[in-house]
Amino acid sequence: MSLEDIKGTYDSVFSLGDLCLTSIQLKKNNLRPFSGVLDWMASPSLSNVNRLLKNRFVGFMDLPNLRIIGYASDQLICVSDDGYQIVSNHDFEVGKNTLSHLGGYPEVRVKFDRRIKRFLEKMETSKRILFVRTEGTFEEVLELESILSKMVKHDFRILIVNHTDVSGLTEKNWPIERVSVVELPNQDIWNANDHFWKMMFDGVQLSGK
Repeated sequence: MSLEDIKGTYDSVFSLGDLCLTSIQLKKNNLRPFSGVLDWMASPSLSNVNRLLKNRFVGFMDLPNLRIIGYASDQLICVSDDGYQIVSNHDFEVGKNTLSHLGGYPEVRVKFDRRIKRFLEKMETSKRILFVRTEGTFEEVLELESILSKMVKHDFRILIVNHTDVSGLTEKNWPIERVSVVELPNQDIWNANDHFWKMMFDGVQLSGK
């Protein structure tokens, strides 16, 4: 599919990682009506995200699977879900949590349970959903499309954004139904590509907007 094929109106838009970048760009382009499960997580392996979706989040962020890595900043502690190899940089605040004890875990658990419940509900009720993911191979994306086709009751599209050594926005023609793939320059991905993201999302809007 081309970028032209993702244009239109969606009831829900979700980030599937791999960094906070996707959520940031959705927010900048007014396409983030609510928080998703992976919004502020680091999920470098799409294969692990596929496994997470296939398992419908069973075991995700369960306390026995968590490992404290260290400080993400002066205010936050970095925690890994070793079961899925997904890392939280934004959920565990210093004070309630330390490098030896996650005292704030119960409220973090409630937040993730709420986001998981909403995600699974939207899979059933939304007439059209857009999923956006940075970084993925052809094989991983093929598996993702297959998994989502079993989870989503109605229509959906997937936008994959890979960062490579290209000099501008480059569309790729991967023969996967419901998937649009682009490559963006991999230098300063956090700030320099804003205009490309705006181009990609031109013609994409949320229902009721």
